[in-house]
Amino acid sequence: MEKSHSHDMRPIWKGSISFGLVYIPVAVYPATREEKLSFRQLRSSDLSPIRYKKVAEADSKEVPAEQIVKGFEYERGRYVVMKEEDFEKVRIESTHSIDITDFVELEQVDPKFFYKPYFLEPQKGGEKAYAVLHKALSGTGKIGIAKVVISNREHLAAVKPDGLFLILELMHFASEILSAEILKNGSATAVSDKELKMAQALIDGMSVSWEPEKYRDEYRTALMEVIEQKAKNRQIAAKVAPAPTPTNVVDLVKVLQESLNRTQSLKQKRGPARSSGRSTAALVKQKRRAGALG
Repeated sequence: MEKSHSHDMRPIWKGSISFGLVYIPVAVYPATREEKLSFRQLRSSDLSPIRYKKVAEADSKEVPAEQIVKGFEYERGRYVVMKEEDFEKVRIESTHSIDITDFVELEQVDPKFFYKPYFLEPQKGGEKAYAVLHKALSGTGKIGIAKVVISNREHLAAVKPDGLFLILELMHFASEILSAEILKNGSATAVSDKELKMAQALIDGMSVSWEPEKYRDEYRTALMEVIEQKAKNRQIAAKVAPAPTPTNVVDLVKVLQESLNRTQSLKQKRGPARSSGRSTAALVKQKRRAGALG
């Protein structure tokens, strides 16, 4: 991560981190971006974009903006109307400060709680305190828990060390995390020693170091290709759908063994040729030709 921000990286806001009596001026930057393709709805005959009209349920008449109010349905069909000044009453004071109230062990926090990271950059005069907090957190495995207001809504958030920077990661409140108790089964099923050993060997054989750049959004890329072809009025060849993979695993040990053989043969193809494993590789190739392996 470079220190200098390119021009498109503007802070969302500037404020401060506080813990105890320490105030650290910071700027908050987005740390992720959504890569979604957006589509407009059009009329098929002339590709005129579709606009939405706001109409009232009672008489289907269009309602001008100044006649629209916000209501909360507290019982079926019964509403409380909220005016702008009602929202003003609950405007939360600490708009641009990240107030750390507690420090907790990162390991104790279920990863499901975290959902959106932001970069924190120290501002003039805050560099020293920022560096101290960053170093202190890095050494303890702890994170700061804070409340922060982003676009008039209060969020739970964590202040975490990340490389040379601190990040602010928005968190769900406990009431927003669903429990898996509604699901059946889980992993209470008995597992044989052999199945476990084979699965562990397979995991071992498929283990690599984490290289996030390796994984790309194939769907988005393919969709863009189709869009570009259509823009140039080219014919698009339809892709043949792959045959569905059978899901009923009959003999788990056998399937695990075949998977292991396949993983080893793939590794040998990539790596230097070894004499010992050639027979299994050949066997796997033969089986795959016969269609026994998916």
